[in-house]
Amino acid sequence: MTRATTVRAVLAAAVLLVSVLITLTMSPRLGLDLQGGTRMVLQATDSATTKADRESTDRTLEVLRLRIDSLGVAEPTLTRSGEDRIIVELPDVQDPRKAAEVIGRTAQLSFHAVQGPGTEQEKGKAAGPTLPDEEGRPLALGPARLTGAGVKDAGASFDAQQGAGWTVALDFHRSAGRDWTRLTGEAACHPAQDERRRVAIVLDDQVISSPQVAPSVGCNVGLPSGSTQITGSFGADEARDLALLIKGGALPLPVEIVEQRTVGPTLGAAAIDASARAALIGAAATALFITFVYRLFGALAAAALAAYGVVSYAALVALGVTLTLPGLAGFVLAIGMAVDANVLVFERAREEYAERSGRSLRSAMTAGFRNAWSAVADSNVTTLIAAGLLFFLGSGPVKGFGVTLAIGVLASMFSALVIARALTEIASRSRFVSDYRGVNGIARPGRVRTWLARRDPQLFRSPRRWLLISTALITVAVLGIVVRGVNLGVEFTGGRLVEYSTSRPVDVETARTALAGAGFGDAEVTTAGVGDLSVRTGDLDNHQEHALRAVLAEEGGHTTKVRDELIGPSLGDELRRNALIALAVAVLVQLAYLAVRFRWTFALASVAALVHDVILLVGAFAWLGRTVDGIFLAALLTVIGYSVNDSVVVFDRVRELWAKARRESVTTIANRAVLQTVPRTVNTGMGALFILAALAVLGGDSLADFALALLIGICVGTYSSVLTAVPVALTLERSSKAPPPARKRAPGRMSGGGAKRRDPLDNGARV
Repeated sequence: MTRATTVRAVLAAAVLLVSVLITLTMSPRLGLDLQGGTRMVLQATDSATTKADRESTDRTLEVLRLRIDSLGVAEPTLTRSGEDRIIVELPDVQDPRKAAEVIGRTAQLSFHAVQGPGTEQEKGKAAGPTLPDEEGRPLALGPARLTGAGVKDAGASFDAQQGAGWTVALDFHRSAGRDWTRLTGEAACHPAQDERRRVAIVLDDQVISSPQVAPSVGCNVGLPSGSTQITGSFGADEARDLALLIKGGALPLPVEIVEQRTVGPTLGAAAIDASARAALIGAAATALFITFVYRLFGALAAAALAAYGVVSYAALVALGVTLTLPGLAGFVLAIGMAVDANVLVFERAREEYAERSGRSLRSAMTAGFRNAWSAVADSNVTTLIAAGLLFFLGSGPVKGFGVTLAIGVLASMFSALVIARALTEIASRSRFVSDYRGVNGIARPGRVRTWLARRDPQLFRSPRRWLLISTALITVAVLGIVVRGVNLGVEFTGGRLVEYSTSRPVDVETARTALAGAGFGDAEVTTAGVGDLSVRTGDLDNHQEHALRAVLAEEGGHTTKVRDELIGPSLGDELRRNALIALAVAVLVQLAYLAVRFRWTFALASVAALVHDVILLVGAFAWLGRTVDGIFLAALLTVIGYSVNDSVVVFDRVRELWAKARRESVTTIANRAVLQTVPRTVNTGMGALFILAALAVLGGDSLADFALALLIGICVGTYSSVLTAVPVALTLERSSKAPPPARKRAPGRMSGGGAKRRDPLDNGARV
């Protein structure tokens, strides 16, 4: 083996070993749509005294965290999103009514005198609640002496001079400051270490701090508000949290639930099982197909594909990526698309082997990897652009799909350019593999390439013919959008969509009549699978949803909520606007990248094909009456990446061939480039179609629309990259005055003094 091959083999083995260890020792982090639970997005709004900014939202988040902890939810997650939104994830919570009530309650912060331990109340004084202190010991409290409305500010600081460590300073408004001085003065009349010398700070019926008044404070003198400090064995985080709670309780921000999603655990488990089956069956079909086409080297690529699955899964787990249902589908899809780089390399190697007689198999493979690098890099960059747009402009689970797709692209490049290359280089050194063409799969041109070479069809004698066909397809799609309309999901329109599973079958008309009789006349009822009902309404709160479920239970017996999506109208408008922005940015970014990498005519042609694919996919969903939602947006942006990927491969070959034969007409060059890249397009498309067909059949209702959108998109994208993009480019080239692309100097061909440098794989022998 050469040194480069050894390095690749060692690197591949090391990465695989680490990936296997991660896979065996770490568990994936599942999103709520896979493990079951409720996800809420809260919108903080300005109050009369406080603006909803980053700092005030953080204070509100800490108050909410304390409240949700009191619900006993296992491992809740609260994070701030942007300046004024809070995302709350509650695993295993199927009925979010109680959580919504707790979240929406106005914060209650109060200050109490401590009357003694346990239930001991001071004689002659009004009694208050009995609550456990920070260490769990019960305290008998007096009535509230002042509320959080009197707190002006609270902050944590480190006292290095007095040696008190971290402290929390309190500052009250003027009238509340006098009440605070009176309260601490009364507490100071009791001896040190007496429970009655303490003052309890209570937030939402929970003692968050109960400090003792310092011995230096005299009876009935008390503490002035501006110099009040709470000391204790605080760490930095504890002091900051306490300050946030006190200040947040004083100045709470109103919050509104703008999005709420609930998924039953059975739906999540079924989605995982269905996706796993689809991945196994689709990957097995892809592996068999690539092995059939490329024989031994195809089998090695299939082994690299299995390694890709392990590496990408380990990367997802190690990075702590939350695996959502769209993300899981993206992981499965990326398996099918991971063969693209291998197919590009193998087809280039076939060409090199056929064009240069006497060339060794090893030399042809090396040339195949070298010549395919440009197309591999450009096609994967365009997919990464789509994944980045999904992450930055998507919402909720769609972000997870973007992350999964990006990791899948990077892992597939490592699989093809390191693992597969190491395996094929080792195999190509074998004399047995080199001598038997039927074994290696590279020395024979392949059936598709042979058939095309024999027929030599002239596809672009009349480019306008293909443009007319594309225009007719766009017209049909636009008619569908105008006549049938686009069925926007609640994610884009606002409203509520709930799926129920009933113990007895319920006819749709029966359910619709029952709901209308109960006052839910605007409810749209459809089937959502065998024995399931889907109900879509406008504005519906959690109590009304509970009443709606009770109506269905009268008809269908025991009724279980399978899925629940609530989107506020303001968020629906925002998501719809972001979707349009995402599409516009996708088009502009792809155009900019292609304009830099290729001629402007090629860039515009690729973007024209991209827009063609978007219109056809939206039109197809309009004619079929399918829902256009966030999952559809994820599929649409993926199709954009795939469409540009295909166009890049074709135009990369056009550029290469045109640079070698600058005097030939661009029409002849384009026809030759298309015929040479068709085998790659067919073989790559088949790999993705196997996976998507498995997802569509086995993925269940939750993934059916996603798989259908990608199936349509890949078929349309394959067509447009050849029969739309190329005719547009040829039409634009007629008015372009730019010269043909310059031929790149082959690396290693000439030395500085002009002498030819021999290929390191060439032993110099000639016959």
